[in-house]
Amino acid sequence: MNRPSVTVPIHMIGQLVERLGERRALAWDCIARAGIAPALLEQESARVTVEQFALFYRTLAVELDDETPLFFSRPLRAGTLKFLCLCLIDAANLRVALHRFCGFFRLMLDDLQFEMHDDDGLTRIALVERTDLGEARVLILELMLMLVQGIASWMIDRKLLLARVDLAYPPPPHAGEYINMYAGPARFDRPLTALHIDPIFMDAPVRQDKASLAAFLRSAPMDWIHVSVSERLVTHRVRDLLEARLGTPQTVEDVARALHISPRTLARRLDAEGTHFQAIKDALRRDVAIARISRSDESIANIGAELGFDDPAAFNRAFRQWTGTPPGTYRRRGADPRAG
Repeated sequence: MNRPSVTVPIHMIGQLVERLGERRALAWDCIARAGIAPALLEQESARVTVEQFALFYRTLAVELDDETPLFFSRPLRAGTLKFLCLCLIDAANLRVALHRFCGFFRLMLDDLQFEMHDDDGLTRIALVERTDLGEARVLILELMLMLVQGIASWMIDRKLLLARVDLAYPPPPHAGEYINMYAGPARFDRPLTALHIDPIFMDAPVRQDKASLAAFLRSAPMDWIHVSVSERLVTHRVRDLLEARLGTPQTVEDVARALHISPRTLARRLDAEGTHFQAIKDALRRDVAIARISRSDESIANIGAELGFDDPAAFNRAFRQWTGTPPGTYRRRGADPRAG
């Protein structure tokens, strides 16, 4: 089954580039190998597909021999994730596996520790910062939270739904992305960064083995940063329906009927999740357009037409509103805009 089209903000790559300092030439090489148009790094509102980000991250990690590229004072050498997972897959349940997860990183990292506690009927996995993580602090915390969420979901072979996610920082400019990053509601300006997990998941058996580990490692970190939680949020159920029927115009009434609820109820539930029907539809068309333009030589006019734009000019205007740049910017060509 094809993975749904999902994109992430360009700042996730930009911050990793900045982290490299004098070694930025390596980053630009990894960007090219991931099929990302270099000019996008100059556009704050640009986006890349989750596959492109994962390939960039994986390539950079290999080149640096650090699976958390320059995040911490000590690198996590190639093979760290594999050995972590090998320590987890024979655990009886998720609780035991996450206890081992926290212990593993206590041995491997000085800058950041994972601590597990029971708190108000939930299990809390807290990220305790032992040193200053620098300008990329928010990105590092985001990715490490995704790592916990992604590995836990993989181990029990079902999406780990979170009671909540606490963030020890103010809402960043991309806070609206968190609905697609984490399988639970986010709360900012909290004393500690942590995931809160319902006990029903902690007793779930670990269902992975060495045979399934290879596929998980090959796709990393894609499975950590791609969240599809349609069983939890109406937002994702609406998006899934719209993507399945992408070639056919869909109204809010059509989608409400498919979900067996009234349009008024659908609007109310989406509003409670901080969004609305047109916003979901536009985000889906944006992500599909970016993915198809980035991956193929198909004409932009044809892509726009298949997304419901009869007029190429209307598609160009919409694309500029979504990303801040014209569609052609996303083609795989162009020189490094920062090269001397």
